[in-house]
Amino acid sequence: MNGDDRSIPLYVDLDGCLLRTDTLWESFAAALRANPVAGLFALFTLLQGRAALKRRLAAIGQADVASMPRNERFVGWLRAQRARGRRVVLATAADSALAVQAAQVAQVAQSGEAVQSGEATPDSREDALFDAVLSSDGARNLKGPNKLAAIRDHAGDAPFDYCGNGPEDVAIFAQARRAIVVGASPRVLAAARRESNVSEVFDARSPWPARARALLRAMRPHQWLKNLLVLVPLLTSFRVGEMPAFFDAALAFVSFSLAASSGYLLNDLLDLSADRRHPRKRLRPFAAGELSVRSGFAAAALLFVASIALAFAVGNTFVGWVLAYLAMTGAYSGFAKRVALLDVAALAGLYTVRVLAGGAAIGVEVSFWLLAFSVFLFFSLALVKRCGEIVAQLERDEATGGGRGYRVRDLPVLQALGIGASFAALVVLALYVQTPEVTQRYASPQLLWLMLVGLLILLGRMWLSTARGEMHDDPLVYAIEDRASRWTVGALLVLFAAAATLRLPF
Repeated sequence: MNGDDRSIPLYVDLDGCLLRTDTLWESFAAALRANPVAGLFALFTLLQGRAALKRRLAAIGQADVASMPRNERFVGWLRAQRARGRRVVLATAADSALAVQAAQVAQVAQSGEAVQSGEATPDSREDALFDAVLSSDGARNLKGPNKLAAIRDHAGDAPFDYCGNGPEDVAIFAQARRAIVVGASPRVLAAARRESNVSEVFDARSPWPARARALLRAMRPHQWLKNLLVLVPLLTSFRVGEMPAFFDAALAFVSFSLAASSGYLLNDLLDLSADRRHPRKRLRPFAAGELSVRSGFAAAALLFVASIALAFAVGNTFVGWVLAYLAMTGAYSGFAKRVALLDVAALAGLYTVRVLAGGAAIGVEVSFWLLAFSVFLFFSLALVKRCGEIVAQLERDEATGGGRGYRVRDLPVLQALGIGASFAALVVLALYVQTPEVTQRYASPQLLWLMLVGLLILLGRMWLSTARGEMHDDPLVYAIEDRASRWTVGALLVLFAAAATLRLPF
């Protein structure tokens, strides 16, 4: 920095520049989490302008600015500028409440000291990163021409430098003495270089192939293995060889996979704050700032539409089950996941709905036995998931799980409930094996007893792995990815096929 630069004020954008996210969409996600109905109705405030919408969303659910990912290299550069005596001003279209909070967070991150909230501007001590804050006030949206006018009013006739990243910032770059481009697309960077003197470039936006890979990771395709449950009625009704039924079941699997990914994206968007404070989940694409929150909502909507379109190709009844699944997913993400045992019941219901939907896809009624077995089994597996999380909390010396309704001392009770549900599922299967229906439908029903033994081993291994802190994923995914469990699942399928088709002499 030249000596003359110290006298030139530096104006800094917030969204996509200081922060690797957009506070408007973060506020929308926070509002949906705090109050889904109020969050959706807040969109009507857009009729009064974007500034009014930002103010309303901030009032419903305060976004956690402290946890939002920052462009650290750029922040370090700003601190160096400030340390040399340069005047730095935060100029953002974000609502004033979020803007002041962001300025205070930046100051705390720099000085390591707590800052009282509720001030109109950040502290003016020497360790403050920003000298002032220009932001939207509920009536005027400080973006584009409005921001340029606010900067002109604040700087007077003096020259200024500007740090930004969006296409609306190009006009401000053109009026600035120097442009500092942060996290911009190649197109915006090229425009800035045409219109202004670009002195610094930080954190260029990731190319679309990298963002596409991040989106695919956020969709969690490995979790689609759970949707194989829609094929269970096809197997138990012995209609695997019927091509129309097999085709409908395959379409149902794809439809449910897209619906599940839509739900995963929504869940991640509503859980941003908690995920960013979690040792593993903070690396998820939205929490880490690899993908924008806006693109997450758009992708979730597109996946929903694609899922419903495929569901209609299967049949109207199946559409109803997909919609029921999505409604349950929304309820789980919105509030059920924070209520002890209701969250487990919701997870078990999401598993069971897949089985019921699979029956609807091929026009087969799910039997009482299969339904009862599914309810107990999936309730147990949902408790495996929760117990695994609590064991991980114990290893991190945490007293509670962020956003969950459990304490670590609840672990023995949850383990007892889960193991009891596992045995209840086995009892249902044992009673089913004894029914006349099994003798009539299966060629060698005695092999089903071996399935009981295999299932007992599989569930026992799951609970043992959970107690050891080795259950880091969904239990159904674990059963397929863990080598010993995978072999056990394979043996169970072979036994089922043999029981259905091979007539043994004993």
